[in-house]
Amino acid sequence: MVMKPSPKMLLKIEDLSVYYDKHQALKNIKLSVRANGITALMGPSGCGKSTFLRAINRMHELYDSIRLEGSIRLESHDIDLLASNTPVEWVRTHIGMVFQKPNPFPKTIFENVAYGLKIQGVTNKTELEDKVQKALESAGLWKEAKDRLQKNAFTLSGGQQQRLCIARALAPQPEVLLMDEPTSALDPVSTQVIEELIMSLCEEMSIVLVTHNMHQARRVSNDVAFLYLGELLENGTTEEVFANPKHETTRSYLLGSIG
Repeated sequence: MVMKPSPKMLLKIEDLSVYYDKHQALKNIKLSVRANGITALMGPSGCGKSTFLRAINRMHELYDSIRLEGSIRLESHDIDLLASNTPVEWVRTHIGMVFQKPNPFPKTIFENVAYGLKIQGVTNKTELEDKVQKALESAGLWKEAKDRLQKNAFTLSGGQQQRLCIARALAPQPEVLLMDEPTSALDPVSTQVIEELIMSLCEEMSIVLVTHNMHQARRVSNDVAFLYLGELLENGTTEEVFANPKHETTRSYLLGSIG
């Protein structure tokens, strides 16, 4: 069962536009993400979903050709994540990210999870061990990995690797977790495990989930945002959007006519 989210808004995006050179990939996006809620970000391929997540996590700064305008505020800290005086390290501590395909580092299971903690300055061995265990427990991987912590992360199965990446993102205790189609490369059993994990995690944080799977969006999310050609066409509760979409393009997408 999807947990009822708080009415409090944790993340507020105002007039967000993203440009790849002269091409405008996102157009004046306005969206609020509720505390302890799961927002499903839907839309056809190429509509800007992944670009939106990468903007929140400041990954655009890796490329000189990408330019952003607008504001992304983390309300719990009254801070604009895009402001020049907000360190990117601070952003990525408070805003975790999990990608479409599992991408563990070529390190041990323990070192993968401890990576973000060490960047935070955690060096005490006991503290590291405790926080790594907590993150693996939160990701539902502790029982399977506790006797293999010094093994290479690539010895894990695909579904286990994705849960390891989730544990790595959870270790610094973020307030928001961004997930870019985290189950698209997984089998149905692993997908169910990840979905159950997502629903349990929203007790501690907000989650923004990019998914092409409409059934998944209905199963796990509280709110839906529908992007089309870089514009936010629809935003509302999951029940409202699926039962009575306001925009004809949204209706066509949900019926499978486009996308």
